[in-house]
Amino acid sequence: MGRKLFVGNLSFNTDERRLEELFQSVGPVDTVNIVRDQMTGRARGFAFVEMQTDADAQSAIQKLNDTELDGRKLAVNEARPKPTGGGGGGGRPGGGGGRGPRREPRW
Repeated sequence: MGRKLFVGNLSFNTDERRLEELFQSVGPVDTVNIVRDQMTGRARGFAFVEMQTDADAQSAIQKLNDTELDGRKLAVNEARPKPTGGGGGGGRPGGGGGRGPRREPRW
């Protein structure tokens, strides 16, 4: 069991302070990070909360999963590690198939 928790189904209006207060009611909190869109800065609806101990994290899952905050039922569970390797995408910009550049002129 890790100390880092994934918190999903957050209201876009929930801020770090409010989320920290909720988790502080269970045990000491190290960090709260609401994930935001890089372009707009708008919350993406999920966050990561790191508790001080594994026991506090387990207690937070049991007590806060499926509880309501700002009109939304929270999904609280252990955060999974980031997958290793490339993150999808690939290929050339603009979509297209798997063929390489043309070898003969177009005209």
